[in-house]
Amino acid sequence: MTRRQCTGEYKIKPIKKQVRALLGYPYPARIPREVFVEQWVGISTDEFHRAKDADVKYMRNRHPLIDLGWSRTDCIRYLSSLDLTDTPKSSCLGCPFHGNAQWRHIRDTSPEEWADVVEFDAAIRQGNARANAGGNPLLGEAFLHRSRVPLADAPIDHVTAAELAALQQELGSDDYVAVLEEGVPDGCSPWACRGDADTLARDDFGLAT
Repeated sequence: MTRRQCTGEYKIKPIKKQVRALLGYPYPARIPREVFVEQWVGISTDEFHRAKDADVKYMRNRHPLIDLGWSRTDCIRYLSSLDLTDTPKSSCLGCPFHGNAQWRHIRDTSPEEWADVVEFDAAIRQGNARANAGGNPLLGEAFLHRSRVPLADAPIDHVTAAELAALQQELGSDDYVAVLEEGVPDGCSPWACRGDADTLARDDFGLAT
């Protein structure tokens, strides 16, 4: 697993920057104690452990789905009542926690995005000097797909015997089949990555080397 900073760089920092702009106190202006925003974060009861307070005083987090007692199933039921059943879970286009179903969906429905992620996958192969938390170059190669082959050649249409054996040993249950196909189960939020689950954030579930 290499360094992961997508949540901080692409979510938290931009949100804070925009909040400051909306409040009229762009960085590095000091925001008065009585000035703040209330931010609603869509974390359901399935992921209550990811509901956290903001780390700055000018933002106060609310979790309306938890307040309502809504699970992911409740959300899907509500979306179905509005004919929005195909709403996908959020994630970055090139997220290394995608399952094969998500990679296939990108490939089969958006050739332009597929070309983008294939190009990105090739570009990260050697990483850089900041590739891990210690600031050291990669000892191996980086890949988006857990099979550790270029994304364009990855077995996204079927599960290889080697993948099944490796994941069965890693998870110790039939969960490995669901992970291969659907990806890491938790969704993304402004304050968390879907790969933060301790049992899944290991070498087989990320930018593997």
